Amino acid sequence: MRELVEYIVKALVDKPDQISVKETQGETVTILEIKTAPEDVGKVIGREGRIANAIRTITKAAAAKQNKRITVEILTAEGEAPRQARGEGGK
Repeated sequence: MRELVEYIVKALVDKPDQISVKETQGETVTILEIKTAPEDVGKVIGREGRIANAIRTITKAAAAKQNKRITVEILTAEGEAPRQARGEGGK
């Protein structure tokens, strides 16, 4: 799964060499944390979080084929997921 997310994100950003995807195994779910250059965070999140949601949808579909659960988080420079990336953005 990590390779899939890394491939997608590297295609979206201006500085693909600064992408890192950390995979953490939990009891029931795998967490993927995406870190990018600060100026590329918006490109990974997209307007109203649409690109972030698309990445999550693709990843969850691939994980479902393997009977796994997965969560994708996009981290900012401070290490916290932005509101839009967590699905909490508002209008």
